[in-house]
Amino acid sequence: MAKAAKFDRQDVIDKATNLYWRKGFHATSMRNLQDEIDMRPGSIYAAFGSKDGLFKETLRNYTQMGLDELQRLVDENESAIDTLKVFIRSQVVETQTDAPNGMCMLSKTLSELTEDNQELIDITNDHLNEIGEKLCSIIEWGQKLSEIDKDRDAKTLAQHLQIQIAGLRTFAKMTTDKSLLEKKVEEIFNHYPFS
Repeated sequence: MAKAAKFDRQDVIDKATNLYWRKGFHATSMRNLQDEIDMRPGSIYAAFGSKDGLFKETLRNYTQMGLDELQRLVDENESAIDTLKVFIRSQVVETQTDAPNGMCMLSKTLSELTEDNQELIDITNDHLNEIGEKLCSIIEWGQKLSEIDKDRDAKTLAQHLQIQIAGLRTFAKMTTDKSLLEKKVEEIFNHYPFS
C-alpha cells in the first residue's frame, strides 16, 4: 500500500511558485526549495519527479491564477473594456510592490531560459497563449457589445495587450508613481481600436 502524502500539495506549489517567481528558475537551488517548501530533496523528487517537474507545476499554477482572475473579472463586470482595465491594473499597478517579482512569471521565465531548457520554453509559451486566448475571448465579447471595433482581429488585439502588460510591468520597476502607472493603463484604451 502506497504511503499517503504528508504535505498539502497545493500549499507546496503556491510556495514554490512565489520562490520561482522571485528568484527565477536557474537561481532557485534545491536548497532554496527545501527551505521554502519545507521538504527534503528526496521528497521533492518523489512528489514532483525533479526540480523541472515542480517548476512545470508552478508555471501551471501561475497561469491558472491569471485565468481564474480573468474569469472572475468577467463575471463581475458588464463591460469588456472595464474587465480588461481592471485586469491590467491588477497586473501592473497593484502588483508593483506586492508580487514576488514585478515581472510576469511567464515573461521572466522566457527571458531567462535558453534552448537547453526548450521543453520549459515550450510549456511557458503554451501558457502565455492560454492567457492570450482568454484575452481574445474578452475582446470578442467587447466587440459584441460594440465597445471594440468589430473589424479588428481579436487575436492581434490580445497580443497587443500582452505586449502592453509586459512593457508596463517593466516600466513599473522604473517608477514608484502609481498615478503615472494608472495613467499609462488608461492610455491603452484611449486610442483606436479601444476608444
